[in-house]
Amino acid sequence: MIPPNPETEIAVLLQMAKDKRKKTQDFLRRLRRQNPHNLDSLVHPLHDEVFADTDCLKCANCCKTTSPRFTDKDIARIARHLRMKPSLFVEEYLHLDEENDYVLNAVPCPFLGYDNYCSIYEERPKACREYPHTNQKKIHQILRLTEKNAEICPATFRIVEKLREIMEN
Repeated sequence: MIPPNPETEIAVLLQMAKDKRKKTQDFLRRLRRQNPHNLDSLVHPLHDEVFADTDCLKCANCCKTTSPRFTDKDIARIARHLRMKPSLFVEEYLHLDEENDYVLNAVPCPFLGYDNYCSIYEERPKACREYPHTNQKKIHQILRLTEKNAEICPATFRIVEKLREIMEN
């Protein structure tokens, strides 16, 4: 059973996600092969349902454990907000990863406060704005990312579990 209130059950949900890793992988692998045409129409209402009672500020695990990808537009916008040159922003906060994307030098995110608020929230990267991407169109194309996010984001785990319940019943 999925805990009804992820804000008070974050650790439990994250442990459940780890415990169910294989089951989640198998389920999402089957979905990738099937490519159901109605997947968006199934996932998007689940996204809305789960996020209606999710307070990301009580968790912020994504900000504590992973780095978003920073586009050139993100870098320019955030650097302007911080009143620094983009090259200095990159030098201080970012590096190129193995996929040649700019990512944070370290986690947790340096812009995450002790209260889980983001000090650059209005200027945050596009990847942060769209996280965990479960309301994206053509979700079939990002099921591998959804699989990874299910172990980082309790809300994503809940969405995947609800989707599995629907599709396997």
